[in-house]
Amino acid sequence: MKTQKIIDHIVQWLDTYLDKSGLSGFAVGVSGGIDSAVTSTLCAKTGKPVLVLNMPIHQAKDQVSRSLNHMAWLEKHFDTVNGIDMPLTPIFDQMKASFPGHIQDGLTMANTRSRLRMLTLYAFASSQKLLVVGTGNKVEDFGVGFYTKYGDGGVDLSPIADLMKTQVYALGKTLGISDDILTAPPTDGLWEDDRTDESQIGATYEELEWAMQYLESPQKNTLNDRQQKIISIYKGFHAANKHKMDPIPVCHIPDELKR
Repeated sequence: MKTQKIIDHIVQWLDTYLDKSGLSGFAVGVSGGIDSAVTSTLCAKTGKPVLVLNMPIHQAKDQVSRSLNHMAWLEKHFDTVNGIDMPLTPIFDQMKASFPGHIQDGLTMANTRSRLRMLTLYAFASSQKLLVVGTGNKVEDFGVGFYTKYGDGGVDLSPIADLMKTQVYALGKTLGISDDILTAPPTDGLWEDDRTDESQIGATYEELEWAMQYLESPQKNTLNDRQQKIISIYKGFHAANKHKMDPIPVCHIPDELKR
């Protein structure tokens, strides 16, 4: 993989898209993970204004420290970056307390966290005329749909969505992302028990990437038990989350009924 050329290509794409949009810069939510670290750095390399927001909600201390350290690193190396620490735990707790108890289940509240961050990110972006930049990679966005609809899936553009997770890590190394981020287990940071992506999905990103590529170009070789399990996991998530990846269904009314 031509890592540096990919970096240059994405930075140019971001720069061109921003110029055409007529807006002033980019807004990126950072979490202490590799995807947001790479995305925010790519935006910073355009030389255009970049607002990076850390929005912890009952976040593990190591996630918060990685995020804050990355923001500080960006501000040190790029004059156009402005980092803001915006703790959302009190707001989330007030929202949760106002909900009926029967809808305060784990998944509902996890998705609510993500949507609260999206709302906050767009509030800052709107006030400063910025584009909200997505941080999802290819296997998350188009493979297993591992994101929250109208949460971290609510963005204006997606610069790394054509790259697999392992390719994002390769970009991270070239960009100089910290070892703390490069070696941290991937997590969506939406659960109070700090569960990892792998523990939620039941497969590593390398395995999911293999499944995605295998199903795009099936081969005749026999699959072992683990490979069959991975295919089953991938298909299950893809089917369950397809509504996130497809356009919103529109009920088209026959012309004769509208006359």
